[in-house]
Amino acid sequence: MARDKVKPGRVPRQPMPEQPASERVQNFGEVTLGFSAELAQLEAERCLMCKKPTCIDGCPVSIDIPSFIQHVVDGDFEGAAAKIFESNSLAAICGRVCPQEDQCEAVCVMGKKFEPVAIGRLERFVADYVRGRGLSLAKPPTATTERRVAIIGSGPAGLTAAGELAKLGHSVTIFEALHEPGGVLVYGIPEFRLPKAIVAQEIGNLKTLGVQIETNVVIGRTILIDELFDEEGYDAVFIGTGAGLPYFLDIPGEDLNGVYSANEFLTRVNLMKAYRFPDSDTPVQVAKNVVVIGGGNTALDAARTALRLHPEKVSLLYRRSRAEMPGRNEEIEHAEDEGVVFQMLTNPVRFVDRGDGWLAGVECVRMELGEPDESGRRRPVPVEGSNFVVECETVVVAVGNGANQIVASTTPGLQTNRHGNIVAEESSGLTSREGIFAGGDIVTGAATVILAMGAGKKAAAAIHDFLQTLPPKTTEPPPLAAHLKPSSGGVLPP
Repeated sequence: MARDKVKPGRVPRQPMPEQPASERVQNFGEVTLGFSAELAQLEAERCLMCKKPTCIDGCPVSIDIPSFIQHVVDGDFEGAAAKIFESNSLAAICGRVCPQEDQCEAVCVMGKKFEPVAIGRLERFVADYVRGRGLSLAKPPTATTERRVAIIGSGPAGLTAAGELAKLGHSVTIFEALHEPGGVLVYGIPEFRLPKAIVAQEIGNLKTLGVQIETNVVIGRTILIDELFDEEGYDAVFIGTGAGLPYFLDIPGEDLNGVYSANEFLTRVNLMKAYRFPDSDTPVQVAKNVVVIGGGNTALDAARTALRLHPEKVSLLYRRSRAEMPGRNEEIEHAEDEGVVFQMLTNPVRFVDRGDGWLAGVECVRMELGEPDESGRRRPVPVEGSNFVVECETVVVAVGNGANQIVASTTPGLQTNRHGNIVAEESSGLTSREGIFAGGDIVTGAATVILAMGAGKKAAAAIHDFLQTLPPKTTEPPPLAAHLKPSSGGVLPP
């Protein structure tokens, strides 16, 4: 279609093909199926190619969005992928899980009068196009430096920092506590939203760049950060350990059998493949009635995952109204379509014991909305005398996550705030310790994949600048394996 024949608003935003709800709840296959080449070009034609593209400012990793979309219009899908890869090494992931509606698409000029261009869907199409043809844009750097960087954590922040530094020729090693790399991308986000084969391929691209990955290494237990500097010869360290410590409700009965944190529940299903039990080694307890507590994306992931384990009913309890839910609208709609029962303005106050240490239900109280709190949302207020019980045998608590203290508590001089998050400069990731940088959820608290990636990218640039200031090396460091203490098996201590 010629561009001069397309007028703003003439072509509507193209819908995303997806599995019907009645079918997808029976499997863990990807819900959204992706654009065809025809749909992608039709959607790309909607872009106005603004002289001042505000969408780039809305992207945390600053992708040249109009340029990659123009390549799509021209049918040059490999060129589009190359343009994205200049700024983003994890495009197939971002195109699936990033909240574009709150970022690049939120400031799309087309969106002022019509629906914004589906930038995220186009990014996914382009990434899938090259991936499906076995094409890799990752090329080893033509020149290498003598500098070594340790990346702690293989989530989106760590992967991004590693990729950017490897492109610059530095020797990069990622240390991951679990037995598979990927962080929240593999243990937290369900297969039906982000297939793990895609994560593996994106990580494979980083390996092509020269990134090395050591799993089952718990920094702070297996080896200390100071030992990475003093004994292993690393020149800089980036901490991207995320926010993996689950919050609980602190209400009676929270220690009953059948009560899970969302972290444990999703890790068992996503990483350990509990939905294949007994073919997999890890089971998960799901009975007739499942209750998920929370209103964010993690709660929605847990509820939709539970549905696919075939209970009779899955209910999601949230203390505010649907309008205040922090989860993505697309995920809320998918959950509703699939059959999750939403109980709004409902707050748990006690888990009910069946009498033998197993869960029998959740006692709740009705809520009403009062004045806005510090988050800008209306504060939920209990309605006196409104207590009632929701019968269930399994509960998943998804009310947020905090920072694990292992790294900070074993690294002298590393400053943290009152929440336990590492204090770091937003623009560079620089911490209170020279040579140590940090970014992502371990700094900001739980946030989005793309914001963590943006932090990793900024930190990589700052680390590169820092490495340029170091004097030349005179000795080679000993091999890492000779200094590692016995591994904890990849399980983070409490």
